[in-house]
Amino acid sequence: MASSPLGRPTRGTTGTNRLRRNDRWIASAAAFRRAADPLVVDLGYGASGVTAFELATRLQRVRADAEVRGLEIDPARVATATAQLADVHAGRAPFPPDLRVSFARGGFEVPLPDGRRAAVIRAMNVLRQYDESDVPAAWQTMAARLAPDGLLVEGTCDEIGRVSSWIDVDASGAPQRFTVSLRLADLEHPSIVAERLPKALIHHNVPGERVHALLVALDREWDRAAALSTFGATQRFLAAVSALREQGWPVLGGKSRWRLGELTLPWAAVAPLP
Repeated sequence: MASSPLGRPTRGTTGTNRLRRNDRWIASAAAFRRAADPLVVDLGYGASGVTAFELATRLQRVRADAEVRGLEIDPARVATATAQLADVHAGRAPFPPDLRVSFARGGFEVPLPDGRRAAVIRAMNVLRQYDESDVPAAWQTMAARLAPDGLLVEGTCDEIGRVSSWIDVDASGAPQRFTVSLRLADLEHPSIVAERLPKALIHHNVPGERVHALLVALDREWDRAAALSTFGATQRFLAAVSALREQGWPVLGGKSRWRLGELTLPWAAVAPLP
């Protein structure tokens, strides 16, 4: 355990299935699927260990040897999650009793036993309470604990997990990709994600900045595709994202990801202007 974890305790807000969209992203990531040691860290999991249990359940469907390490600064939260884990292993919880999960005290320094390095570090809803100027150092500190081809996924979501966004950061601490993930049913406008942008972007959603231009363009194409609502919100979103790509936005991935309400672009397409 870390004697002096780096960082400040989060609000602790934890909800069942709140991070399901992010779980799915990590489960599909090459950094996880190809890892020699598929250890994934759930950093700042909150007042309950449920997000770590859910993450492990989804990851073990892809790799039976997947392991999740939950880290929290507050020792009381670690004790609570450890007690919950005992219930899981005893079959008294709605999770597989053989889940490979553990909990410990730690922060941005990501303490791991036996010199291990994480394939993926997930830090969702952790940096919202920090200043934007704190973000690069936090990325660097966490990324230093990654395997050479590892991935840091840092972002934000709403309380019930219907609106999410995150940034993929490589093992050098450099941001690589930005993803928006939305529940499409009942979606009024994709720009609702503006409220849940990662700390590195949320203050740059203003005219003249790249992320603002992206959200304006996405809303415009969503409105233009309104007639396709007859065939469902998924078809409408597919049309909107396809239109963005045709306009020159460097949209990554294909329809299999777009159907999930995901839009991913290289970091350079949304990075704050100097």
